[in-house]
Amino acid sequence: MKAYERLLKYVKVYTTSDESSETHPTTKRQFDLANILVEEMKEIGLQDCKVDEHCYVYGVIPATKGYENKASIGLIAHMDTAPAANGKNVKPQIIENYDGGDIILKGNNSILSPKKFPHLKNLKGKTIITTDGTSLLGADDKAGIAEILTACETIINENIPHGKICVGFTPDEEVGLGAHLFDVKNFGADFAYTIDGGEEGEISYENFNAAAAEVNIHGVSVHPGSAKNTMINATNVAIEFNSMLPSCERPEHTEGYEGFYYLDSFNGNTEHASLKYILRDHNKEKFENRKSTMQLIEKLLNEKYGEGTVRVTLKDQYKNMVELIKPCMHLIDNATDAMKDLGVAPIIEPIRGGTDGATLSYMGLPCPNLGTGGHAFHGEFEHIAVESMDICTEIIIEILKRYANQ
Repeated sequence: MKAYERLLKYVKVYTTSDESSETHPTTKRQFDLANILVEEMKEIGLQDCKVDEHCYVYGVIPATKGYENKASIGLIAHMDTAPAANGKNVKPQIIENYDGGDIILKGNNSILSPKKFPHLKNLKGKTIITTDGTSLLGADDKAGIAEILTACETIINENIPHGKICVGFTPDEEVGLGAHLFDVKNFGADFAYTIDGGEEGEISYENFNAAAAEVNIHGVSVHPGSAKNTMINATNVAIEFNSMLPSCERPEHTEGYEGFYYLDSFNGNTEHASLKYILRDHNKEKFENRKSTMQLIEKLLNEKYGEGTVRVTLKDQYKNMVELIKPCMHLIDNATDAMKDLGVAPIIEPIRGGTDGATLSYMGLPCPNLGTGGHAFHGEFEHIAVESMDICTEIIIEILKRYANQ
């Protein structure tokens, strides 16, 4: 089976995670895909295939006889889709021999246009899979799952020599919980790759340091007619708090290694207001400075309006994996060489977000991230080329061959 055929099957399974849930997994529907994958893995020929009580899927291809001493490599992707957009009743469109122009998403007549997505010109002549405009596609990260299993099927069917290959699929990556309950010890891999990036050729081993910040403002509400020198309008204080952060360091103004403060939500009235932020930076020192800036603003506003008016709560979410990958640069070298041998130009760039691989690296499993070939994730314009999926599958196979020959 081709990778895109698997993708078309997987995207029809509703697996959106829920950031407000306190269960593990956050949605039971993720088990629907997990159970399908376990059966498919068994059919392909993987061994010890199972899904645990927290919806983590595991399987293994034992090493070829004589290759037992080779490094065991893990391949990991996530099953959930982002709650940022509808993930139910996904209806993919297939555009063969794409002409390089506008694509009408027939479900709502919106337009996937090269004017907004210039990379589309590079997909001319290829077969493109899009949404119908009423949902996301789910290539993030069901394309990664499809490519991993297609690579596994090829290796088994073509008797390609290999070391031990460990396969894992996680729930809840999109809400930041994908690797928290991953059984690294019993997974059995020495090193791993998450297949969860963008265009083919992408290699990422640097990601943001991340924290969440919640700001609660407690005001004093009195009748506006007699409010002078008494009222403290929590909404106005919240606006003041946000204005004290550098406006040029918001997501819409940053790129590359530039970090940001992102105001994700704002609710309030005179008595109480709350702001929720995410803080991101690749550089550890700059990241800590961002948290300190939030605390300094808290201090200054409390001095102005009274102690207890403003309360900032910070929670670290994940760390940059780069320091744990540097001692294992063979992971990057082998991926780079594999791509070059296949005529793919490696694109080594930092992730402007997080990845299961970052958490897994800090859990003892060094785990950079590779591209899936997809674009415009988390929304109605998500799309992927069939040929890109084929290339990403070949990259996985070539990497495994390299480890088998080292």
